Amino acid sequence: MRHLKSGKKLNRTASHRKATLQSLASNLIEHKRIKTTTAKAKALRPYAEKLISKARHALVNEQNGSLPDGQTIDIHTRRIVARELKRKDILQELFDSIAPVVAEREGGYTRIIKLGARRGDSAEVALIELVDWSNPQEGASEKPKKKKKSTPKVAPVVAEASKEEAAEEVVENTEESTEEASLVEDVAETAKEAAEVVTEAATEVVEEAKEAVEEVVEEAKEKVEEIAEDVAEKAEEIKDETTDEKDDTDTEKKD
Repeated sequence: MRHLKSGKKLNRTASHRKATLQSLASNLIEHKRIKTTTAKAKALRPYAEKLISKARHALVNEQNGSLPDGQTIDIHTRRIVARELKRKDILQELFDSIAPVVAEREGGYTRIIKLGARRGDSAEVALIELVDWSNPQEGASEKPKKKKKSTPKVAPVVAEASKEEAAEEVVENTEESTEEASLVEDVAETAKEAAEVVTEAATEVVEEAKEAVEEVVEEAKEKVEEIAEDVAEKAEEIKDETTDEKDDTDTEKKD
């Protein structure tokens, strides 16, 4: 039983899961937003926010002058975070760039946005980003509805608006079809490269098999020739013996 073991295993061993979270956290700090599966994003969120909280507390301690022995930099916290983030540039980015921005924010440094299923394996994909570096999200507020007038001029205005909406839908559909076509081309190129690799491997295997068969045939041919020579020698010996015996019998009859 996994008592007091929080978090998902992500189908990995402990060391593999830790390395995965470290890599994702480094990429999140560097690029401020990354695209990954929903399960990994949910596992990454508390891990990354704890690191950001440590950097934020270190900055507060440095500003308040509450460090021991007159230190100006919280070296202890930096060393603790450095155990998780192996790259020095990522560590510097966290303490020098991200910590000052989130100094007044008490938690909730990241946001997860679900993007739906991924093509190929149908895995749920999500976008995890730092809140203070994200673009302003569009609200769900609707535009105020226009009041209908009794004048006959309303019909052309509505028709023009519907035409604009239809044009926008056509543009969106065209962009989606273009993206799908590019994905199909990428898949086709990948399949072509895989086919070339398989063909080369098959050619190499056929050539190796051909060489092996030729070697076996040559060895068999040599053995057959050796056997034929031995048989011929034995036949000659037998022939000589028979001729000698015949000569002996002839001489005996003459005597």
